[in-house]
Amino acid sequence: MNERDTLRINEAGHLEIGGADTVALAEKFGTPLYVMDEKYIRDMCAIYRDTIDREYDGKGTVLYASKAFSCMAIYKIAAQEKIGVDVVSGGELYTAMKAGFPAERIYLHGNNKLQHELEYALDCDVGTIVVDAYAEIDLLDALCAARGRVQDVLIRVNPGVEAHTHHFIQTAKTDSKFGFSFADGTAEQVTQYALTKKNLRLAGFHCHIGSQIFEKQSFTAAVDRMLEFMSQMKERHGFEAEVLNLGGGYGIWYAEGDAKISKDGYADYLRAIIAELKAKSDAYGVKRPHLVIEPGRSIVGEAGITLYTVGNIKDIPGVRKYIAIDGGMFENPRYALYQAKYTPVLANRANELATEGVSIAGKCCESGDLICVDALLPPARSGDILAVLSTGAYNYSMASNYNRNPIPPVVLVRGGEADYIVKPQTYDDIVRNDVIPDRLR
Repeated sequence: MNERDTLRINEAGHLEIGGADTVALAEKFGTPLYVMDEKYIRDMCAIYRDTIDREYDGKGTVLYASKAFSCMAIYKIAAQEKIGVDVVSGGELYTAMKAGFPAERIYLHGNNKLQHELEYALDCDVGTIVVDAYAEIDLLDALCAARGRVQDVLIRVNPGVEAHTHHFIQTAKTDSKFGFSFADGTAEQVTQYALTKKNLRLAGFHCHIGSQIFEKQSFTAAVDRMLEFMSQMKERHGFEAEVLNLGGGYGIWYAEGDAKISKDGYADYLRAIIAELKAKSDAYGVKRPHLVIEPGRSIVGEAGITLYTVGNIKDIPGVRKYIAIDGGMFENPRYALYQAKYTPVLANRANELATEGVSIAGKCCESGDLICVDALLPPARSGDILAVLSTGAYNYSMASNYNRNPIPPVVLVRGGEADYIVKPQTYDDIVRNDVIPDRLR
């Protein structure tokens, strides 16, 4: 297990997070249950924020990538930690605004923003919109003209840096639904086009080379390519970018084989990026841009665990032993989507030796409804509390009501105290929007 200062095994042999005994959490709140460690989240926000302030003279902005985990409480934390956020839908933007997040510190992303989402962003006075299509540029310019305003925008580009990650989450390739490529010249062409729009102010460029990346050289290579492109835009078109948004993508620990990065280790990523940014700005003869980064997974991923109750156990001799839980792909679809790795722990018997190879099966009516495959656990019994680690990112945010299962609640823990930040769904919540038309009555 990847222990840290707020995730440990206590004197009772139970897993503890944020000073709270997970067995007690399961008893109080029920299972399945998402649990988020507030201190860890705040510490990670501070690591990124303080490193930019110290190493880059404060000429930068940290944005929490809220697609990793979005609810009003996380936006309150981000605001209190004095960072910005990026949002990728009208729903995320609405949630941030309902939480009272400062609109000027919001960046809106998306490869196919709907007109009502752009209108809502403008009505909220969102600080920056990252554009990703010619039609979007035209539409946004027209919407701004109708409102008599000028909107700051960045253009999403693909620098062609290949990051060593799962192909579903590599986003800077030429063949990608995101951005405009350096390789085929479209990034330069769209830059020229955006500069002609009277109601848009092109502030700079955005790139995101992928997710779950551990190699610093992938990020420094992206800096090099972006600065080279920015120098070309200055030389060829007289446009000197003020902002360079390098996205996110920093990897976290999920299971054996993943790097175990300390909080200071994430500062090392940023120091390497900043050093390269300073050097290549000077080498290419462009002014040092305002640096924007968008960590999401690395802020909340290891801050979260999910608690389950073990149900049926099925041992198929010579084949596999299945441990069934009261959750499944409806609250964690990542294994079903791309065989994501996780580490399970028997939270109520966390000191016991893991001697059995098992697969963790969900309760959905799908043979592929698995959370972990060939994981090691102590011999499990029905009624045990199972914790799956590093589920703070892309678990609640990707959850569904598949098989009409309720999405679990989320609790935030700190100093042994736990509070709901997302209440439990009820069956009434699930049928709330169902309608029976008169002709069926």
